[in-house]
Amino acid sequence: MTEDVTLSPLGRADGSASYANNGYSVIAAVNGPVEVQRRDEIPEESAIDVVLRPASGVGGVRERHLESVIEKTLRQVILVSAHPRTLIQITLQVIASPDDSKASNGPHQSASVSISQEGATLSWSGELIFDPAARIVEKAASLHVLAFSSLGDILVAESEGTFDMDIWDQVYAMAEKHCRTLDPGAPARMADVDMESSKSASLEDSLKGIIEGKVAREYRWKES
Repeated sequence: MTEDVTLSPLGRADGSASYANNGYSVIAAVNGPVEVQRRDEIPEESAIDVVLRPASGVGGVRERHLESVIEKTLRQVILVSAHPRTLIQITLQVIASPDDSKASNGPHQSASVSISQEGATLSWSGELIFDPAARIVEKAASLHVLAFSSLGDILVAESEGTFDMDIWDQVYAMAEKHCRTLDPGAPARMADVDMESSKSASLEDSLKGIIEGKVAREYRWKES
């Protein structure tokens, strides 16, 4: 199943993105910096508030854990020191989710596209599978979620299940291959809202192409 990304689907948010893949559909909204309550104020940087809402029902322990992972990840890429004593709000709404799925990269990817970085989900069950479907995730011996910054720093390394260091080395190598442009001199592949035409491109290439396309459309009036 191909990934589908849309930038700025919400007109009233400062930034927004939607992400759909493998049965997941998530929309993210970013607002800020805005005024923060005194009890949440951080003197030297922005506070980050992440809210994850499930497709149905009320969020529980799983959602709170994902909120914590996403908040810690985004704190490493947002310039929080540029706006001290303010708040950046990130709201993720799961629109659709495979039943009983353990995969957690849908919400992470949507937030990532809103603020820009690359992430990947992999599973291991005799063979390593990149971006596995929900039915494969349920049978996997282990599941791994990794995210990289544009500079190649690893921001997230979440794993569960049974695996050894040899498998982890393979996971890291495959995630880096799919997420990052290992040749920094290679041009980014242009994309619009569908990643289907760039399956062979890295997520970094695809994300750059999507953002470049959006900027080109928004500034087209200057060229006329």
